[in-house]
Amino acid sequence: MQPIQSVSPTLRILLGSACFIIIVAGMKASAEIIVPFLLSAFIAILCAPPIFWLEQRKLPTAVAVTIVISLFVLGGTIISAVVGASVSDFVNQMPTYQQRLHAEKEAIATWLSSFGIELPFQVLKEQINPGAVMGMVKKVLTGLGGALTDSFLIFLTVLFILFEASSFPKKFRRAMNDPNHTFRSFNAFNASVKQYLIIKSWVSLVTGLIIGVWLWLLDVDYPILWGLLAFMLNFIPNIGSIIAAVPAVLLAFIQWGPSTAALAASGYMAVNIIMGNIIEPRFLGKGLGLSTLVVFLSLVFWGWILGPVGMLLSIPLTMILKIALENNEGTRWIGILLDNK
Repeated sequence: MQPIQSVSPTLRILLGSACFIIIVAGMKASAEIIVPFLLSAFIAILCAPPIFWLEQRKLPTAVAVTIVISLFVLGGTIISAVVGASVSDFVNQMPTYQQRLHAEKEAIATWLSSFGIELPFQVLKEQINPGAVMGMVKKVLTGLGGALTDSFLIFLTVLFILFEASSFPKKFRRAMNDPNHTFRSFNAFNASVKQYLIIKSWVSLVTGLIIGVWLWLLDVDYPILWGLLAFMLNFIPNIGSIIAAVPAVLLAFIQWGPSTAALAASGYMAVNIIMGNIIEPRFLGKGLGLSTLVVFLSLVFWGWILGPVGMLLSIPLTMILKIALENNEGTRWIGILLDNK
């Protein structure tokens, strides 16, 4: 059999492309299984540090996992109940909001015509449709709700991952031929992934809380819902904050007019400038970044494969892939190409 080193570069590219296409097709076909597992892994990574902290305080693993999971389930149940009611009410009010948006467009067109600026309203109605933004938000939220219907499966998967977490390093050492070198590489990869996910989650949580409180002070409907959306979409740099702001600003405009909408937009802008350009780089470092093009392509790619949940997890998944590529000598150049420098 011909050794792999003597295979021509063209054949290597063709084989790599074929493998990539097969893997992507398999992921898309099995999205219903992959999505709950990815959510479980994401939750487990966030729950692992407090469990390890409790274990260092001499608590048994079973007790530590039980405490953390119980607190997580309690918090998740309360949030799900509140957010679920808001999503249901928002979906029911969608036709009313869309009618108000069309009425506001007519009013703006009439106001402009009083200054001699004539706009073809029918073309304006067809080409500029703010209601489509509300429809997109509805699709994302209902898609996420659909993924969370597998909550029992997610719960069990998280539980088993956390029970295996403490014993995994020992198994990993026994499985590798060169445990010291391989384990150092794995530790570097694991530390970078945990650092990114935990810090990004905390920054996103603070962003969502501030946005929710700001919109509540402005008396905009569903502040908890928009805070949750800001939290989730903050994982998508650059364009995520814009997507999160648009529906809330539109709703503020419908309810209270342009002045409140401007205040809502200013709040989003201030929070995202401070959190995204000052706080986050200070803790994450500038090395953990992606180019704007990669961010956009990741959003499209993972959203196409895994649906709305894939869009929300697109940047964490791409960041994990980038970190893995950078920790391997043979693929480090690909990780550099994905960087934002």
